[in-house]
Amino acid sequence: ISDPRNTLYHDMLDIVKEVKPDFIVMENVVGITTIFNGKVLGKILKDYREIGYKISYKEINAANYEVPQTRKRIIFIANRVNKQNIYPSSIIKEEKDFVPCGAVLEKYKKLKEDNSFNHIFSKHSKEMQQKLLNVPIGQSLYNNYNDSWKKCSKDLPSCTIKGNHGATNIHYELPRVITPREMAAIQSFPDDFIFYGPKQSQLIQIGNAVPPYVARDIAIALKDEILK
Repeated sequence: ISDPRNTLYHDMLDIVKEVKPDFIVMENVVGITTIFNGKVLGKILKDYREIGYKISYKEINAANYEVPQTRKRIIFIANRVNKQNIYPSSIIKEEKDFVPCGAVLEKYKKLKEDNSFNHIFSKHSKEMQQKLLNVPIGQSLYNNYNDSWKKCSKDLPSCTIKGNHGATNIHYELPRVITPREMAAIQSFPDDFIFYGPKQSQLIQIGNAVPPYVARDIAIALKDEILK
């Protein structure tokens, strides 16, 4: 309850009060709906309604929007101009049609390390490389981790990508964890989007981001309503 991130929405609320945009969009983890028995969610909805916004929320999975990653998040949309909060329809409806990791990572497999391109390798010992190779698909290197040091299948979407303090996913074939560039590809960032700062900072930026394809489809869904 003392974690300052639990009240981070107050900063955005202050900006919204000042700027009074017609529409706002916010993203958060699915747990936001149940934390403290739903009290945080109720407070968010109440605070925005009190300043004149019609607010709604919905859980979406990035994999439904062509992102090669199972990433479930809560999307809040609100407006103060008496319009509808429109959510995008799923582009891919069936799990069997989701974009797999291999579809976006194969092109980097033989690429040499390139810091300017965010393709930065982790330095693993020979022993660690062998351990990484031995991890079965779908499992983690360590039993007490669910979504870090995890080897995702080439033929399925990745698990949720996070910064994880450098403990990113294990490549499905190579004896290393994925690079920031590969991680960005799983998030749907284009290759010409370059991240700056130390590698750890790059991983945090990428892991915390809303996948661009998700942002795109939310924007497209709202466009016609906004322009009415």
